[in-house]
Amino acid sequence: MQYKVNILAIGVHPDDVELSCSGTLLQQIKKGDSIGLLDLTRGELGSRGSATIRTQEAMAAAKLFPAKFRIQLNMADGFFEHNEANLLEIIQIIRFAQPEIVLANAFSDRHPDHGRAGKLIADACYLAGLIRIKTSYQGVKQSAWRPKNVYHYIQDYYLTPDFVVDITEVIDQKMELILAYKSQFFDPKSKEPETPISGKDFLDFIKARAQNLGRPSGFKYAEGFQSAKTIGINDLKHLC
Repeated sequence: MQYKVNILAIGVHPDDVELSCSGTLLQQIKKGDSIGLLDLTRGELGSRGSATIRTQEAMAAAKLFPAKFRIQLNMADGFFEHNEANLLEIIQIIRFAQPEIVLANAFSDRHPDHGRAGKLIADACYLAGLIRIKTSYQGVKQSAWRPKNVYHYIQDYYLTPDFVVDITEVIDQKMELILAYKSQFFDPKSKEPETPISGKDFLDFIKARAQNLGRPSGFKYAEGFQSAKTIGINDLKHLC
């Protein structure tokens, strides 16, 4: 089976991608792009559910996209480090999937894991292109591969985006993907403890954030991204 994808979306927690950039991924799938998903941790420190439950939910969400694959690493939720071992794990997946674009956690955010993961992922994308770093995955020696672009999705903090993606056509699908994580988000039948993200108001916030990001560009709903690299175009008509 061919696992090369156009876009690799990486999140430190299993639901980061669905909350922050799933609309963009759904739009790109409609345009014919293939996607892969990578979770750095299994979200084991979450107050609701468990690592096992969150993995089951993540795999169900992957099918809804659909994604070519979803891989979960076992970095320590809340305590993972920016070190050689963790960088190499991400490098292996980048070289395995050979994406043109990587979507990564925000540069900074309320949850300290998000900003640390954003830096870890960006560094791994660069290092994956160095030929003197030798890796293998599933017993196969790998060649160097560096994605053309790394974009950091906006999460809980409002950060001024470098660009936004219109997700108006897929906002309902995005919300369906989020609700695949029944242990984490609004479920009136749940007996789990209440958290800042378990109420219906949090789902309302997600849609309101998408409206807020879309309004300046004339979109009803949008997702926002930042880039460390200056974004360039070769045709003014490509700008909305």
